[in-house]
Amino acid sequence: MDIKKDFRDFSVKHLGNSGLVTDQYMGMYGPTNLTPYIMEERRLNVAQMDVFSRLMMDRIIFLGTGIDDQVANIVTAQLLFLESADPSKDIQIYINSPGGSVYAGLGIYDTMQIIKPDVATICTGMAASMGAVLLVAGEKGKRSALKHSRVMIHQPSGGAQGVASDMEINLREMLKLKQELYEIIGHHSGQTYEWVEKSSDRDYWMTSEEAKGYGMVDEVLQRSTEKK
Repeated sequence: MDIKKDFRDFSVKHLGNSGLVTDQYMGMYGPTNLTPYIMEERRLNVAQMDVFSRLMMDRIIFLGTGIDDQVANIVTAQLLFLESADPSKDIQIYINSPGGSVYAGLGIYDTMQIIKPDVATICTGMAASMGAVLLVAGEKGKRSALKHSRVMIHQPSGGAQGVASDMEINLREMLKLKQELYEIIGHHSGQTYEWVEKSSDRDYWMTSEEAKGYGMVDEVLQRSTEKK
């Protein structure tokens, strides 16, 4: 099974994503001096692939960039591809993201909620803004953060210009988005809407343990004993 080729075919032919965009995104996680090809022995041959493609075979997705429409399309395609491959097995998303487009992020969020596999989320480094929303949206009991990672929530931001009527329309939409995001965080974390609104009024940074206390994650991942 050539996971990279199969995923590219699925993304382009079944979901209509641009082949160029798909290749560019996969290239971000392709072989470099830091992420070289690995060799894997198989029954009849030796397969060569980049490490991220190999991890995708184990149903692991990396979200390690800001979130925009192109990134969201590819992550959504990966989720749907892995569901089609086996709807009964969990998918893991490793998140190290400063956030980004709310609309693009909500597309990933909705896909996580409707696919059949449980989606486990793991914060590595930072899950901020929309990245934090995706982190808390993982399957309850399967959300975790590494010991020294950080989680940050805040109210959505944006700018508006033009005639007053257009600015008023944009403001109403921003307020709708803010309400939706707070409801999502409250639903998955167990916090009240009022507390989410209050704590998100400005940047609200949490250590992994604080994120666990808030309900953003269920577990802080670390060694049970010190390495000798």
